[in-house]
This record gives sequence, structure tokens and C-alpha cells, in this order.
Amino acid sequence: MNALPETDTAAAAELEALAAEIARHNRLYHTDDAPEISDADYDALVRRNAAIEAAFPQLVRTDSPSAQVGAAPAGHLAKVRHARAMLSLDNAFSAEEVADFVARVRRFLKLPDEAPVALTAEPKIDGLSCSLRYENGRLIQALTRGDGTTGEDVTENVRTIADIPQQLAGAAPSVAEIRGEVYMAKDDFTRLNARLLAEEGETARQFANPRNAAAGSLRQKDPAVTATRPLRFLAHGWGETSEAIADSQFAAMGRIADWGLPVSDLLVRCDTVDEALAHYARIEAERADLPFDIDGVVYKVDRFDWQARLGTIGRAPRWGLAHKFPAERAQTTLERIDIQVGRTGKLTPVARLHPVTVGGVVVTNATLHNADEIERLGVRPGDRVVLQRAGDVIPQIVENLTRDEPREPWTFPTNCPECGSEALAEEGEVDIRCTGGLICPAQRVERLRHFVSRGAMDIEGLGAKQIEDFFRDGLVSSPADIFRLTEERLAPRKKDGRVWAANLVRAIEEKREPDPVRFLFGIGIRHIGSITARDLLKAFGTVERLAEVAQAAQEDPAARADIESVEGIGPAVAEALVDFFAEEHNRQAWDDLLSEVHPLPFAGQTHASEVSGKTVVFTGTLETMSRDEAKAQAENLGARVSGSVSAKTDLVVAGPGAGSKLKKAAELGVSVIDEAGWAEIVAKTVT
Repeated sequence: MNALPETDTAAAAELEALAAEIARHNRLYHTDDAPEISDADYDALVRRNAAIEAAFPQLVRTDSPSAQVGAAPAGHLAKVRHARAMLSLDNAFSAEEVADFVARVRRFLKLPDEAPVALTAEPKIDGLSCSLRYENGRLIQALTRGDGTTGEDVTENVRTIADIPQQLAGAAPSVAEIRGEVYMAKDDFTRLNARLLAEEGETARQFANPRNAAAGSLRQKDPAVTATRPLRFLAHGWGETSEAIADSQFAAMGRIADWGLPVSDLLVRCDTVDEALAHYARIEAERADLPFDIDGVVYKVDRFDWQARLGTIGRAPRWGLAHKFPAERAQTTLERIDIQVGRTGKLTPVARLHPVTVGGVVVTNATLHNADEIERLGVRPGDRVVLQRAGDVIPQIVENLTRDEPREPWTFPTNCPECGSEALAEEGEVDIRCTGGLICPAQRVERLRHFVSRGAMDIEGLGAKQIEDFFRDGLVSSPADIFRLTEERLAPRKKDGRVWAANLVRAIEEKREPDPVRFLFGIGIRHIGSITARDLLKAFGTVERLAEVAQAAQEDPAARADIESVEGIGPAVAEALVDFFAEEHNRQAWDDLLSEVHPLPFAGQTHASEVSGKTVVFTGTLETMSRDEAKAQAENLGARVSGSVSAKTDLVVAGPGAGSKLKKAAELGVSVIDEAGWAEIVAKTVT
């Protein structure tokens, strides 16, 4: 496994590359139904991203895969917001990671080390996620997952699937959303491709795999076409319900089955980790003989009251885990090494490989990360290499089979291949960067691409290719220029381009009052990712106020201390923020952009409470909950959690053993309550 980055700079650059790569594969998989890599490849990308985020939490980006679910809905189907978000699951690839998952559950709930934690375990089917909404027992709506918040309306198409009842059997709540996977059985997939070939001849579009066939069939414009496709459904959970349907995961799935919806006959309840792992081994052994494709086993904490306490983090619930099956390795030839220049000037070597099929996916390139990695592997064009497909960035070279063969070593360039500027590694850094800054066209283009990316401003219809073309032709050179584009300037770029230009200008206009977190992330300040941007805006409220404090911090130690006192913000982030606003050209670009757009004040999705907008410090030993649970509760109530007591602290929650923080709170006259008092505040939350 490749080692984690050693510095903030290296980590931020790799997170940037991972976010872009994973977003691209999300679109290919969820929206276009045309994936280029296997599930194992994708999972490994996500896993590498999560590992770096865990090691460098201050660098988590707004477009982090940890906070994303699926991809934006396709264009031809109506978009509908989910009543409850459709979350994804974190992944595990080993028995040790499953044991760690259960240990984290115990720690969060503050359970004894040996306390039993029952789990449900079931196959993770490789299909298209779908939510079925029943009212008074009747199917009224069906939505795809989409991006987890908004899905596509596929109601009429779903009505053609025989597995899905139009009317629930038995007594169901007045509102019941059943969630599961629409899939195509392996044999049905084979017969469908054969039928398409027979009907349409050699020009027939044949599906690459059952998952693509299911997704393409469900997203048909004409339900009559969907009706000809052999789609199936398997339930695995639920969304909004008008009343509780059971007190445990296993019991709830039993009720769903009683209502007439298919549930896996391999769903079991396990009292221990060993039982769960034994069931995983059983399913893995039976995998080839199952009628549908699966890529792992899903575990969920069985008790609902524990699920409620555990809650979610980012895109995933803390109470669920997907245990993926191990992937494969393959050998191929490294044909050449190219250099890509990123937004921050990092020179990233990319291995161009002789195409090799691994698990049904053709792989043609792999990242080599940096000069140290090339030296460690000793790779040169012409080498025979081994690709690893799980546990790290995939595809990734893990072994050089011909490093002892006599061949000239490959030398890392000392100049930027885009602008010719000197390429250097800063002191203590492993990454080599172009020193050209904004004179480097690659960096300027990458910054613009980053600004309009999905995790940042997310301007519909304005993607990386359009930005490259607009920059090349002189239409945009800064983010503010995007908002000066007009229909008159754009329309001539396409034949009959009036409609396209009008739509793009309209999409740009819709972003003149952007979400402040997306806006701050889109500016591209080093080390400021998703959680960091959100934490900063929670503390300062608006981007204007943040900029004011950052500029003051150049000379005022108190202002810098205000930034560093924000929970999760350390000296490196504060330094990057201050350095950004110290540069005259950055301030000019910032002011120019704010003359065109007006970011909204920060408004977190929280419950109204007596601590909303206040700063809370937890100190001492918490006896009824873990520190993580306490922090999650506070943030859910709209409070800001700080690690230190200051004049800006509004409330200290003190448990036994509270020391210096309690003393300081008394000196400053800050209100202090015990854990029971905090529990009363939580109980009074307006939901």
C-alpha cells in the first residue's frame, strides 16, 4: 500500500486529484450508466481519499467524496427532492476494519469494550438505488438516488416491475418509503443482450453488465420500453415513515417483507463480529452462484435507538458499513510517463500503460504520485509492472517486475512542461511545483475548472471542457469573467447556439447568490476543504467577515487567534488564509468577484434551540455519552463547539475532573452546567 502523504501540501494536492477523479466516475456510473472502472477500482479511490482525510482533517474539501452520494440526476427525467436523504455507506476491506467499526460504535455510545453489538448482515447487491413512496398503502412515487438529496422521478417505469407491488399487503403506515435496489439477474441480462443483437443486428447497443442494463432500462423515457426489460427489486431499508415500523433493523425488514416487497433470504441477525464475518465468508463462497451481482456484505447496527444516537457523518450513517470483497492484481507494460500540472502547480507523474483488462475493466493509466514514488518503484518506460486494485488509489502500480533490467532511469523534469518556469520542491515538501503561479496557463485553467466544479459553484452546463475553451479563446481569465459572459458573446460559438447560450447564461445568473461554503471552497485557498470551510463560516458567518479577519490577522495577533480558535482549524490553515489575503492580486481577484456575486450568509441545517449560534465547550469526563456524541448533539442544535474557553465562550458543560477550563470559565464569568443540564437542553430541542 502506498504511504500516506507526509505534508499538508502533498495531502491537499492528492485530495484535489481524487475529488476530481471520483466525481468523474460518479457521473459515468450514476448519470451516464457508462462506468470506465470496476466497483473495486472506485472503492479504492474512495478509500484512499478517506484515509488522507482522516490523517489531515483540516484539508477535507467541499467536494469531498466523503460528503457526496451518487451524482446529479440526468436531464430528461423530472427531479424531485427526497423527503429524507438517501445516504451511502462507508467501506471496509478486511476483518480488522469490521472489528474497528464495531469498536467505534461502542466508543461513540460509550459502551463497555465487551458489550454486545448486534448487527444485521446481507448481500450488497450491485443495482440502481430506488426509493418507493407508498401513501395509504398505494405506490404514488418512485425516485432514483440521484445525488442523495434529489433524485429522478421514475414512477411510471417502476410500475412495470413485477417485484414491486402497487398496493402494500397488510397494515402499513399511512406514509412508508421503501428503499432498495433495482437490478437485473445475470441470466436475464444475458438473454436481453442476445435479444437486442437478434432484433437490431451488429449495430445493436449491448449493455456492458447487469448494473448498466438495469440503470439504462429504468431511466427510459418511454415506460413501454422499460416494461420489455426483465427488471427486479430487492428491499434493504426505508426512508420517511409516518410512524415507527419496528424497534430493530431485522424486525423492520421482516415487516417490509410482510407488505409484499422482496427481501434477501440471506439477511441475518448476528450477535457478534465473528458471526457477521462468518456470514460474509458464506456469502462470498456462494457469490458466483447467486442470481445477481454483488460486491460485498452490508452490516447495520440492529437497534434503532442506537442508530438514532449514532446518526450520520458526511454522506454515511455511523451505524452502517459495506464490507467489500477483495479485488485483483494484473500485469502490464508502462509505455511512458507524462506530467500533469494541477491547480496549485503540483507536477503529478502519470503512467501511461499498455491497455490491460482487469475484472472486465480496461485500464490504461495510473498515478505515480510524485518523484519519491517513482524512485521507490524504480519505474521507467518499458518496465513490466503490477497493478493493485484494492486498498489504495486504483489503478496504482505496486511493483516493478523489471527494475533490474539495464535501462536509463526516468528523470523528473526541473521545469514546468506548460510554461517553462522552474519546478521546485519547497523545504520539507515532497511534491515538486511549478513556480510560475498565475503566469502558468495550466494553473490558471485548473483554478477556473476548480471554481466551477461540482463541489464548488457547480454551474450547470459549464464544465472543464468549456472552461478550457473559453480560457483559450480569451473569454475568461478570472472567476469574475464567468459572470460577465453574455448570450451575444456565446451564441456564435455553436451552430444555432442561441438556446445553448441562453441556458448557460441563465445557469450562471442562478449562481450570483451562491452557498458560502461552496464559494469559499471554489476560491481555491490551499488547505481549505469542505469541513474547514464550513467550520470557518460557522464561526464568522459570512465570507466578507472572514476576509476582514484574515486581512487583520496579518498584523493583529488577536485576529489570528480568532481564526485558530475555531474547532478543527490549526496554524497551517490560518497561515494559508492569511497568506492568501496578503497577496495584492488575490485581493483584487476577490474584490472583483464579489462585485459580481453575493454569497449568502452561512446557514447550517440545525434544530432551533437555546444554544443556537452560541459557542459551547465540553470539559471533564462525560459519563453518559462520548465526546464525539456530545459534539454531534451541539452542532445539531446550531451551536459551535470550541476546544478552549475564551471571552467568546457562551457555555461550558463540565463533567467530573474538569480542570483549567472550568477555572478559566469562572474567571471570565462564563455559564457552566453539568451533563444533566446539557441533557435537558437536548431534550427541549425543537424538531
